[in-house]
Amino acid sequence: MSAAETWARACLAAALFARDPAGLGGVRLRARPGPVREAWLARLRALLPAGRPLTRLPAGIADDALLGGLDLAATLRAGRPVVEPGLLARSHGGVVVVPMAERLDAGMAARLARVLETGAVDLARDGVAARLPAACGLVLLDEGDGEDEAVPSALLERAAFHLDLDGLTLRDVSEPAPPDSAPVSGETAAAPVEARAAERLCALAAQLGIASLRAPIQALRAARQNAGREGRSALAEPDLAAAAALVLAPRATRWPAEAEAEPPPPEAPPEEAEGESDPGGGEAAEDRLLAAAAAALPAGLLARLTEAGAPGAAPGRAGGEARQARSGRPVGARPGDPRRGPLALSETLRAAAPWQRLRRGAEAERLRLAPEDIRVRRFVHRAGTTTIFAVDASGSAALERLAEAKGAVELLLAECYVRRDRVALVAFRGRGAELLLPPTRALVRAKRALAALPGGGGTPLAAGIEAAALLAAAERRGGRIPVVLLLTDGRANIGRGGAPGRAQAAADALAAGRALAAGGTRALVIDTAAQPQDGARRLAEAMAARYLPMPRADAALLSEAVRREAPPREAARGAAPRG
Repeated sequence: MSAAETWARACLAAALFARDPAGLGGVRLRARPGPVREAWLARLRALLPAGRPLTRLPAGIADDALLGGLDLAATLRAGRPVVEPGLLARSHGGVVVVPMAERLDAGMAARLARVLETGAVDLARDGVAARLPAACGLVLLDEGDGEDEAVPSALLERAAFHLDLDGLTLRDVSEPAPPDSAPVSGETAAAPVEARAAERLCALAAQLGIASLRAPIQALRAARQNAGREGRSALAEPDLAAAAALVLAPRATRWPAEAEAEPPPPEAPPEEAEGESDPGGGEAAEDRLLAAAAAALPAGLLARLTEAGAPGAAPGRAGGEARQARSGRPVGARPGDPRRGPLALSETLRAAAPWQRLRRGAEAERLRLAPEDIRVRRFVHRAGTTTIFAVDASGSAALERLAEAKGAVELLLAECYVRRDRVALVAFRGRGAELLLPPTRALVRAKRALAALPGGGGTPLAAGIEAAALLAAAERRGGRIPVVLLLTDGRANIGRGGAPGRAQAAADALAAGRALAAGGTRALVIDTAAQPQDGARRLAEAMAARYLPMPRADAALLSEAVRREAPPREAARGAAPRG
């Protein structure tokens, strides 16, 4: 599928979703931050009817701000409980954009999934009980990399459209977008449901290996909205084809195998042949739906599905670990907005008490609160650590030393697994570096990647350090603490540009090490040479890292070194997220 076709389908999904956000549930948009993603969001915003809000979910939002709760200031003024709607209730009828949806914890995913399922928020807290309408749709922005970073399955299941715009560039979306045939305004009309159309979509979902019952229901909703968008009073073949391409194809886990050669079926009677163009037609119509779904799949994915012929591997864990710094050990309070964090009631009352005589006036029976009196909780939380192994697999490291290095890394992997750290593996040899294992908590995957690590070739030490530094910067942006463990003998002979030469290669490696230290990344240099080398020691000094020769690096020493280099895992954080 070309870039133009991908963008056209994404624009069609935006048009259908804008007509019925709550009914279609959501859109999982896989795209990196940049102009492509913003162009799609801008198109969705333009297609939404007037009065339907498009709200962005703040990172680490508190439950009171998300679901609603007690408006303390209004309650104290009125003398009775006053409910303050949360973000979801204020977004009723509109769309909520969820940034970094792959990092949602299980609790937040469950709250959002319940609202998608019921279309309302049930409040029963702080002395208030209310049911607030919150029928809205979600745009799940997916920036995950690898199996361990995936949007929670509870939300993926309820999102009708799964779009992937990672391969598009600004030039692809700069072309005039396909016009929407019927921009929505206010209430939207959908075509009525036809029993035969529903049967066809269910049959196609079964052929594609889709076990979920929600998928054909969402496909039928999308087909109805497409018919209403085109001004048709009944479902037609293009509506079912669009639904198959947008809703069913991205969920396919297998591709129908071609049937064995059979005698050609008898020719249909003339009266049946005349109804071939009807959406409830026979095998020819089913083939057209299957072709529409195939056209929406990338060629490589279609080939893998065809070869597999069976459901693929289960998706990676999603939301298994808490990724938001919203809990932990309380360490006091600070002035802030109660929608951004848990309210510290006693500290709030204590801050307001000295001013009551000036504020009350004649109404001596009421407590008067001002916005500057509000205090919110502060916590310390355990920050996750990512240990990045940068392993020298060049020919200068003798085969027996590489085997010992692998053994040392396995000891460290086990230690990281016990601490629930993420691990990544970068290998450098020949003329460059390669990321063999993205950050993950899967110990088996890490050991498998390490066992398959080949040896031989030049030593592009600068390239290995730069690759580890880039990965560390990405982890730091994700709120984790990176630690780089460099295993090398320090004998660089391939420069940054890939040209051989020991002098230039050594200078490039030292420059890369100083750049890593300037970025604030902690590091440990493990000298894998049979005899300690000055080159590795100088490199450790440039990286501001601890130097550890391999001959003294037994299991206990390695584990202790990693513990020392990893910064404290508890860090104080305010209740409000940093902007």
